[in-house]
Amino acid sequence: MKLGAFAFAAAAVLATTAQAQTSPLERGHYLATTIAACGSCHTPKGAGPGGELPGMELAGGFTIRDDAFTAVVPNITPDKETGIGNWTDAQITTALREGKRPDGTLIGPPMPIEFYRQWSDTDIAAIIAYLRSVKPVSNKVGKSTYNVPLPASYGPPVGHVADVSPSDPVKYGAYLAGPLGHCMECHTPLVTGELDLANQAGRGGRVFGGPNGPVVSRNITPHKEDGLGAWSDADIKRAVTQGISKDGSKLSPPMSFAYYARMSESDLNAILAYLKTLKPLTTN
Repeated sequence: MKLGAFAFAAAAVLATTAQAQTSPLERGHYLATTIAACGSCHTPKGAGPGGELPGMELAGGFTIRDDAFTAVVPNITPDKETGIGNWTDAQITTALREGKRPDGTLIGPPMPIEFYRQWSDTDIAAIIAYLRSVKPVSNKVGKSTYNVPLPASYGPPVGHVADVSPSDPVKYGAYLAGPLGHCMECHTPLVTGELDLANQAGRGGRVFGGPNGPVVSRNITPHKEDGLGAWSDADIKRAVTQGISKDGSKLSPPMSFAYYARMSESDLNAILAYLKTLKPLTTN
């Protein structure tokens, strides 16, 4: 075995071992505060780190507006009156995977339920452990309104979902960028209202509202002119974690740069390994 291959294999074993030794709470805290970026939507905005309101972690109330909806983000702290403190683990799992609240109502966008349905059983349990650990905050928020009908469901009930091992960086990177981080939700075009993941994954071009006006999601396929094909690994990592483009210009939210900056180097490398396997696509 060549030295480089040996080092890669050793790193993969260490990554797998490290994941196995992480407690559910530690894993959940890591995921929620990095790639899943739960607080990017669920923590009210203010002057704290990452532009969030101090002392209000996951307390909800942030409003997200789109042509199709005005979503008021819910309080997901363990507060029993205004949060999810009375929800069972099974009910939280159903909310994340099926998009259904305990009262039977459907959770609408922008919650990316179609991606969360693919979270592994282990990571669902870890996220729940983290949510249980957050300080309960009493913060009653309003209801979301929708200008389009919500689906009857997001699909049949989800059964067992196995873990994805970090020992395969491409598969694990796909899991990080897909189910956990739902990167492809923003970076993939819609066709007749559905994400065209089969043909246009990573092509970009979707328009979102940002604090400084409309933002167009970037082409993150390996296309050399329109995508990231001419970017170095360091260029991509800087863009993801610092919000600085290859040419030095500043990128805009809703990319959750402050959260992604806390990701481990091995997870960033896995995401890069996955992105390099995407079909190179032109932007137009």
